[in-house]
Order: sequence, then structure tokens, then C-alpha cells
Amino acid sequence: MKLSVHTDGGSRGNPGHSGFGVVILADHQKVLESSVYLGVKTNNEAEYAGLLHALTWLRDHHHQYSPTEIHLYLDSELVVNQLNGQYRVKAAHLKPLYQQSLDLLSSLSCPVTITHVGRAGNSEADLLANQAMDRRYN
Repeated sequence: MKLSVHTDGGSRGNPGHSGFGVVILADHQKVLESSVYLGVKTNNEAEYAGLLHALTWLRDHHHQYSPTEIHLYLDSELVVNQLNGQYRVKAAHLKPLYQQSLDLLSSLSCPVTITHVGRAGNSEADLLANQAMDRRYN
């Protein structure tokens, strides 16, 4: 079984009111849709928060789906390149989030790919992230 994971985090202001959206598909069927308001965070913190939410869900539900492959799609070039080892994590406040992500990735027992996609390729997660941020104003 193939799991596709789309995450997006955003911040209105940087730092500012932030949130994330996560969509997980198991063989093209939606199994999770999540939209969470985070309070005041940076954009990169929100991106990592969405990823950590998805990775925690994957760890906790791995036995239920027994995936043979997991594909992560993020529109944060920074987070993707950090996790793929192409960028160093320079910001001290991101280092623990990065390490938590690596720890969760290593807990998964199948191959995982992490791919940068444009906003158009991540539209549902982007919409959920914006809905989370909108909750601040409602």
C-alpha cells in the first residue's frame, strides 16, 4: 500500500498567527484531513509542525495500513532540503523540530521519499492551513 502525505504550514506575519494542514491518502483514498491553529509561530515552525503531526500519525497508524512506501509532499523548499540533507539547519529554534522529524522518519519501516511541490501541487493542505489561520479571526 502506498501512502501519500501532503503537509503545509503558514504564518500571517513571520512570526505571526500560524497553522498547518495535513492530508494523508492511502492508495488515493483520504484517511486523514487535519487543520490546526498554532498561535504565533514562524512560517518554518508551522511547516515543521504540520510535518510532525503527519509523521506522528504515520508512526501511530503504521500497523493499520502496513505501507510499502510513503511519499511526503511539502511546499517548503527549506524543510525538504534540510530533511534530504542538502541544507544545514542553521536556526537554533528549528533544530529540535528537525531532529524530531528525523527520529519519526527513522521509526517508519518502509521507504520514505520527501518531495518539494509547488503550492498548486499541495492545494488541499494549503487550503487547510489557511482555514486553521482563519480560525484566529473567528
